[in-house]
Amino acid sequence: VQLQASGGGLVQAGGSLRLSCAASGSFISINTMRWYRQAPGKQRDLVAAITGGGATTYADSVKGRFTISMGNTKNTVYLQMSSLKPEDTAVYSCNAFALLRNMVYNEFWGQGTQVTVSS
Repeated sequence: VQLQASGGGLVQAGGSLRLSCAASGSFISINTMRWYRQAPGKQRDLVAAITGGGATTYADSVKGRFTISMGNTKNTVYLQMSSLKPEDTAVYSCNAFALLRNMVYNEFWGQGTQVTVSS
C-alpha cells in the first residue's frame, strides 16, 4: 500500500491549506486514516483521525480549525486547515491501517509534506 500526500506549502497566518493523502495498491479496505505532524525538535503528534465509518478525532490544538474527511472511495483522506497559526508549522504525514488481501491489517505511512505558516 502506498500513501501519496500532497498540498503542503507556505501560507500566512490566518490562511488555509488543504492536504490530501491517497492510498493505492493491493488492499481490501482502509480502516482508519490519520494525519500526524512533527515540528523541528519536537515529537510527532496526532493531528486528526477518521475511521471508515466517518468517526473523527482531533487534537485539542486544532479543534474548530481543521477538518478531516474521506473521499467517496474511502481511499483518500483530506485535511482542511483554516485559521492557520505559526505553531502549525510542521511536516505533516498521513497514516493508514489497511486490510490486506491476506486478511491481515497493517499500518502504512506516506511521505511528509511541509506546512509553513508565516507570522
